[in-house]
Amino acid sequence: MALEIERRFLIKNDNWKEFITKKIFIEQGYLSKSLDDWIIRIRFTGKDFKIALKKHIESFTNFEFEYSIPRKDGETIMSNLSNTIKKERFFLEVEKKSWIIDCFKETNYPLEIAEIELSNEEEDFSLPSFISKEITGLKHYSNFRLAKKPFSKWEEDYLTNFKSN
Repeated sequence: MALEIERRFLIKNDNWKEFITKKIFIEQGYLSKSLDDWIIRIRFTGKDFKIALKKHIESFTNFEFEYSIPRKDGETIMSNLSNTIKKERFFLEVEKKSWIIDCFKETNYPLEIAEIELSNEEEDFSLPSFISKEITGLKHYSNFRLAKKPFSKWEEDYLTNFKSN
């Protein structure tokens, strides 16, 4: 069984850039219609396509199953999706922990989100100096929701909350 245990955060400054070990460009879209059931995601990383099945099970733990698919199939699926997101993903190593920073493009710019995957929900870790507010579990920050309702289309109350962090 594949479990993803992940915490997500907003970023308050660019100090994270000194920890970059690698970067990739990602375009992804969703075949699912709702966050309430299994999420079906297709992702292109510039070299290959993967399809993932995700389901939230508790606090910050999800089932996640991901599979490579043929390029032609991926191109066909992606070209028929109306709601996609594009982002640059940066991989960091901070205090012996692996972090990911997603810098969203186009209609989700200038949103930047940090993620850390944990081995269990009780795992200890220190928050680096570039971390602001925790957004784990806030659905409007999910990639699925950002594909359907981009950051640039958020109501003023969400944007005010975002800017205050």
